[in-house]
Amino acid sequence: MIDIELLKYPIGKFLKPNDVSDQHLQEASAYLGSFPQYLKETVQSFSEGQLNTPYRPGGWTVRQVVHHLADSHMNALTRFKLALTEENPIIKPYDEAAWAKMPDYSLPIGASLNLIDGIHFKWAVLLESMDSSDFEKTYFHPESQSAVPLSDVTLMYQWHSQHHLAHIQHLVLREKW
Repeated sequence: MIDIELLKYPIGKFLKPNDVSDQHLQEASAYLGSFPQYLKETVQSFSEGQLNTPYRPGGWTVRQVVHHLADSHMNALTRFKLALTEENPIIKPYDEAAWAKMPDYSLPIGASLNLIDGIHFKWAVLLESMDSSDFEKTYFHPESQSAVPLSDVTLMYQWHSQHHLAHIQHLVLREKW
């Protein structure tokens, strides 16, 4: 029997630590800087068939996941920069599922891997330059009706990166069974 919940959340759901420490932020920042390499190493030998395989029944294909990562992290970087330069700016949510049905999600993944490289390079530079007061800056998310601190965003996107990488890696493990 397939455990759909495990396939949806192979590393578990995002759990923010009660106290976000400098060490948490340093680890998350380092991971975000390294993530493009981890992703490229995972997908570099994938066949077209593997790229077009959903990571779970009813889920996105690996190709869609890679394109989603580029779009999601591009939005995250923009939101990050808004929070660093404005007072609690209201961000624009978007429909991720609708974006995954757009024509660019059928393109080869190279374009999105290149975007992820650039996004994470810029993001890492920002993260390295930030002090503790910068991580306290927020943006306002209209869906949750809450101010979201950049410390939480940093940890959430470390999780987001690991979460989707685990989806892709799980597919590889499933194929070996």
